[in-house]
Amino acid sequence: MKMLTKFFAIAALAAPALAFSGAASAQEAPDALVKRISSEVLDTAKADKDIQSGNNGRIMQLVEQKILPYVDFERMTQLAAGRFWRQATPEQQKQLITQFRSLLVFTYSGALSQVRDQKIEFKPLRAAPGDTEVEVNSQVISARGGDPIQLSYRLEKKADGWKLYDVNVLGAWLVEAYKGTFANEINKGGIDGLIKALTDKNQQLASRASGKK
Repeated sequence: MKMLTKFFAIAALAAPALAFSGAASAQEAPDALVKRISSEVLDTAKADKDIQSGNNGRIMQLVEQKILPYVDFERMTQLAAGRFWRQATPEQQKQLITQFRSLLVFTYSGALSQVRDQKIEFKPLRAAPGDTEVEVNSQVISARGGDPIQLSYRLEKKADGWKLYDVNVLGAWLVEAYKGTFANEINKGGIDGLIKALTDKNQQLASRASGKK
């Protein structure tokens, strides 16, 4: 999963853009909403010395409060599992969602401490007023120069507002990247084998994080 961890180091820049309130998200266009709130969260990450120093508790707090409530982990897990999702029992599905959520939390938290001088520029939204699924395209610009990093976000409008279910970094969709990893683990040890692999990975990440107060 090293490649996916590196993927998240960039993708975490996209995550703060989706930290919006349920009330507002039901009223605003998704691109306007993402643009408005992303500045607030990125500014917090840049200005917070604890986050900059890698304080895991503070980073996790920011992620839990500002990002996670607005990510559709069930849909992300279902898409990543692909055809194998229907083979899992309800209990296995629940465990997969829980472990996948934890993995994303750990990886986002680790990458968020890398935010420095970046800013996000958004492209015009191409969607009809009644669309319930949209793709918001943007790019990350660094004051230190270099080519812009292309980012896209897939969101779905639900009863309580817009929710993220996939992120694209430089042409690679997150869910698609995990689909191969999930399939490999399932082919080796079944659904329970995938759950164990995710659980073991999360335990490793938790052990590392415990050293950062």
